[in-house]
Amino acid sequence: MKKIVILLGLFIFLLTGCGKYNEDDIVKEITKKTQDSYRLVGELSINNNDDVYNYDVEVSYKKDKYYKVCLTNVSNDHTQVILKNDDGVYVLTPSLNKSFKFQSDWPYDHSQIYLINSLLKDISSDKESKFNENDDTYIFETNVNYPNNRLLVKQKITLDKKLNIKNVKIYDENETIKMELNVKSIDYSPTFKDNYFELDTVMRTFSDLDIVETSNLDDSIFPLFVPINTKLTNSEKITTDVGERIIMTFSGDKPFLLVEETANAMDEFTVIPTYGEPYMFMDTLGVMTDNSLSWTSGGIDYYLVSDVMGKDELIEIAQSISAIPTMK
Repeated sequence: MKKIVILLGLFIFLLTGCGKYNEDDIVKEITKKTQDSYRLVGELSINNNDDVYNYDVEVSYKKDKYYKVCLTNVSNDHTQVILKNDDGVYVLTPSLNKSFKFQSDWPYDHSQIYLINSLLKDISSDKESKFNENDDTYIFETNVNYPNNRLLVKQKITLDKKLNIKNVKIYDENETIKMELNVKSIDYSPTFKDNYFELDTVMRTFSDLDIVETSNLDDSIFPLFVPINTKLTNSEKITTDVGERIIMTFSGDKPFLLVEETANAMDEFTVIPTYGEPYMFMDTLGVMTDNSLSWTSGGIDYYLVSDVMGKDELIEIAQSISAIPTMK
């Protein structure tokens, strides 16, 4: 009889207690699984009004400061890499045979949708985060910290009952999904070679990549959005040693300068020291500073700068250039 009572009690415990997690349990368990290393493969979409930019994403992490994030634009097969190692932070553009080097706190200074470490930090640091459970998932809702894009305000992180992250959605203040990550797989015990996170090693993996460049600009690509009481006052086209450059000056209440230049590959792999932060920008990775934004898209290098506008305003102008390019 005593044995039957014990077995019944064990059955009830397993039925009601086993597999149940609270918020703290989940964060601790995932932290334990990913603290040494992980490899994540997924699909990322970025929404800009009616335009959607899709990426294949592969993230590699090794304790405690090694990151390699490969982002491949699905529409044009254009790959860029964010790399963090002992020497600094790099944004590699293999198709142009060059890389920008940053002295940056990336990825610890703000939210990152494709980094498990960042998602866990967002959950832990948000004292007002929400947690829900249904039959087959756990869902966290937290605030986000994207200082380069204040329009992004919250995220929903969905996990299965085995505590694998399956989906992350980033929302603006209007509840519109601006970014979404669908996770295809996570390896919690990957094996990395000793030189896996070295710059030269990463570049060698793209040695067979076709070089993409543009030799001329047909015309200026004019932004669809220009601040009120601001207008184009000068446009100058210059022939350079390797292509063409257009310099557009906008004057008024919100003056800014927009430079468009043919993108050219380097003869030898070149590392360019850069002030600023890597910035995920629609169909490409760019460089964001306090008063400028630069990026490469469609074979054209863009540089946008203003002494009076903030980051959000620069982003709005830049997005209007890439959303529906129009010729002036």
